[in-house]
Amino acid sequence: MSNAPSRIDLLELDIDLRVADLWREAADVHEWNLDVVAAFIRAAYGKGYCDALTEDSPGALCLDHGYRIPDRGLRGPRLVERDAA
Repeated sequence: MSNAPSRIDLLELDIDLRVADLWREAADVHEWNLDVVAAFIRAAYGKGYCDALTEDSPGALCLDHGYRIPDRGLRGPRLVERDAA
């Protein structure tokens, strides 16, 4: 039996390091309720989204942990128009 961490264990550790600031904030919460949990879920999602947009090598997290990079299904450049309002 191997004592080496699994691929999932290593991925969890990598993600925990990326959201360490949220873990520190969570340690200060004294009263957990659904609203607080929802706020942390949204914050973690937003952090991951921003990290994905700014990482030097897109897909590195997947590749580093032995996962394939999901196909985005895009067929060329995509422009997003924003409402002026």
